[in-house]
Amino acid sequence: MSPTVTGLAAGAVLAVVALSFGLVTALFMAVGAAVGRAAEGRLDLAGVLDALRGKRSSS
Repeated sequence: MSPTVTGLAAGAVLAVVALSFGLVTALFMAVGAAVGRAAEGRLDLAGVLDALRGKRSSS
């Protein structure tokens, strides 16, 4: 099982647990998938954080 799928599954488990607290399932699954892709080396977290801060742009 790839790290992306593992991260997605972990996010889904956390989402099920978080449902009792009223949090959004898709958010936890997305975070889990992002962590899995970062662990795989297919996601550059520094680039994502820079884009969110407005330091980098694709245009």
